[in-house]
Amino acid sequence: MLTVDFSRFPLAPGDRVLDLGCGAGRHAFECYRRGAQVVALDQNGEEIREVAKWFAAMEEAGEAPAGASATAMEGDALNLPFPDDSFDVVIISEVMEHIPDDKGVLAEMVRVLRPGGRIAVTVPRYGPEKVCWALSDAYHEVEGGHIRIYRGDELLGKMREAGLEPYGTHHAHGLHSPYWWLKCAFGVDNDKALLVQAYHKLLVWDIMKKPLATRLAERALNPVIGKSFVVYATKPHLPQAAAAEPATTEAQKPAPGAKSGAKAPAKTASKTASKAPAQRASKASAKPSAGAAK
Repeated sequence: MLTVDFSRFPLAPGDRVLDLGCGAGRHAFECYRRGAQVVALDQNGEEIREVAKWFAAMEEAGEAPAGASATAMEGDALNLPFPDDSFDVVIISEVMEHIPDDKGVLAEMVRVLRPGGRIAVTVPRYGPEKVCWALSDAYHEVEGGHIRIYRGDELLGKMREAGLEPYGTHHAHGLHSPYWWLKCAFGVDNDKALLVQAYHKLLVWDIMKKPLATRLAERALNPVIGKSFVVYATKPHLPQAAAAEPATTEAQKPAPGAKSGAKAPAKTASKTASKAPAQRASKASAKPSAGAAK
């Protein structure tokens, strides 16, 4: 189940992709199938080992085209082990709502993304998430759980502050919001509730079969109760440095009393290259949410 819509966020074969906080690897696998050079990174070592096994199985089955590559590794989103401008594409899906220093994570993603590169950010949507929080404290008050609920304009503002230029948004997983409301109403850890079980079977059937009826239903529900909010953005190119030009000033004229031909040192004005927008550190507010399953 993909949250990022690759028809709106196209990949080219050979693109260097970072799936940050990859979880079970769903977006990393899709990028690998599309011929990218993928790095799937997560702090959960157990999940990373599983992702590495799936990458190996995909390679053996010939699911990835020639030239594609895939690496799974543990890492810290606030201290990425990559040089500046390492990636053409960065994806971070249903992760930022877990991290206190979300601005620090944005700064790291912008650092490793090349100028002109693209980024996809997905978080749980404000409205459906508020319903979950109202129905159940256990839904969000767990270690490593969601610590904030983003409003759309808040997330867009933070991305712009980090130096990104958003170019598109949409909502996803409209069929999943009612499932999470049922989970919260009957108990997040209660998998025996009949309505929860029945709805879960519906979601599995939808994911596996993709019938037209549920595809049309989700398309209609996404703008209203879509579980995830998705933003696509680019990292702008740096402005070219303006050529330095000498400035004619009074100081270039002969100084009083100076011998013929002797001139005072000429002053020159030069323009310096504009620097990329500085990544601003700021306090991260908190409150979690459980978005669409990874």
